[in-house]
Amino acid sequence: MKVASSLLAGTALEAWRSYLQSHSAILRELDADLLAEHGMTTRDYEALLYLAQSEDRKMAMSALAEHTMLTRSGITRLVDGLVKQGLIERVSCDNDARVSYARLTDAGHAKLVRAGRTHVAGIERLFLERFSPAEIETLATLLGRLPGASCESACQVTDCAVE
Repeated sequence: MKVASSLLAGTALEAWRSYLQSHSAILRELDADLLAEHGMTTRDYEALLYLAQSEDRKMAMSALAEHTMLTRSGITRLVDGLVKQGLIERVSCDNDARVSYARLTDAGHAKLVRAGRTHVAGIERLFLERFSPAEIETLATLLGRLPGASCESACQVTDCAVE
């Protein structure tokens, strides 16, 4: 029986392992920074950022789940925790009782702004400072080819999130 050859060897395997390990390590450090300084996770921060960048600072729960790549139950748990902290509120749809929204509160926006400083500093320290501007351009192009990497304006950090 002939075994199919794999491209996942040598340098390709090293690139893949480095990507996985660095992604995991960077997220752990970003989480630790946000937890220590603001009592929130990167997932919490991400949800608040998506809401801040949405019209009227609100988004359908299904859309928020899609943007954060969480399941229906995962987004429910995340939103429940953020509601308990007063960072977001649930809003029902006037036209369709099956649709509910998550809306960023003023307290949530203020927390996002404070946490944004920490988060951006962590990204600079753990990622950006390790590459030249030209290398960042190349990385952006290369990583932009990966599934799920295409982002619209919602993936940009706005001035309101890092004031």
